[in-house]
Amino acid sequence: MKAAVFHRAGEPLTIEDVADPAPGPGQVVLKVCRCGVCGTDLSMTSAGDGRPLAPGSLLGHEFSGEVVELGPGVTQLKVGDLVTAQPTMGCGACPACLAGTPFWCTGAKPAGRASGFAEYTLSTQGSAVRLPHDVSLADAALTEPFACGRHGVRRAGLRGGERVLVMGAGAIGLGTAYWARRAGAAKVAVMARSDRRRAMAFAMGADSFLTTGDAPAAQAADALGGAPDVVFECAGAPGAIAAAIDCVRPRGCVTVLGYCMKPDSFVPGTALLREIDLRFAIVYDRTDFEACLDALAGADPAPRAMITGVVGFSAFPQAFEALRTSRDQCKLMLDPWAGR
Repeated sequence: MKAAVFHRAGEPLTIEDVADPAPGPGQVVLKVCRCGVCGTDLSMTSAGDGRPLAPGSLLGHEFSGEVVELGPGVTQLKVGDLVTAQPTMGCGACPACLAGTPFWCTGAKPAGRASGFAEYTLSTQGSAVRLPHDVSLADAALTEPFACGRHGVRRAGLRGGERVLVMGAGAIGLGTAYWARRAGAAKVAVMARSDRRRAMAFAMGADSFLTTGDAPAAQAADALGGAPDVVFECAGAPGAIAAAIDCVRPRGCVTVLGYCMKPDSFVPGTALLREIDLRFAIVYDRTDFEACLDALAGADPAPRAMITGVVGFSAFPQAFEALRTSRDQCKLMLDPWAGR
């Protein structure tokens, strides 16, 4: 099969022929329909990320596809099922896997990870979720980043009536704004470095959109009618946590979803003196995937607007590299079968 292969930081991915995946017990092979590019894909292929990839690694964790082969013991899926999936493939038997959270797998066999920048990838029957009949494979590849936002909102413990600030207007930030609104937030403001996602933020449920200035705390308080009760840090850049702490009200909550592997710092006393809760949110569980698919099955077109480009293998390495410096794309998707 064809796949986009990483060899070393500073060099583009290369499109190569690699071995087809073979399903083990409890696993299935998916024909990949779409796979989105995440900021973590860019970070993990950059020098100095802190989690260097081995040469020959395959990436891509925001995917949808069709089940084309079953491994031994698979009873919950059949060939022809259309699915999306949590990319982590756990053991399927430990408490974490049985609870729908394979990312936290404690099984004896190390958990694997799907690789969606390829024609085919592996998944497991515990990680895969069938698509509702009215969700397309193209839309379903949004489920993973969309679920990150829902999980972050749940981690923050929104009860309804809060003033919410979302820092960052990428796919994670926009998804967080969407779910904060549906969790009952009284007001939602989205703050970003540029104005290009303004319309998209409003479509996803924001009441106001702010471009970061010299006094973000004052900007947020002015837009929300008071300091935010909850700040979601979705930018993943050095300094963002400190900025979020400055913005939130005393005894408020800062929830970090942004992926940053560079050294960062903030003054603990700033948070201590105001008794701020600092929480972190990564990934999701099966219920997040199911809720996101239900949302994508509805009539609301807003989430689909996050898809701003679809390319095939021939254009993918160049398009992937362009994302390192360009902010024109919100969610770029690979279609492994484009042009066939």
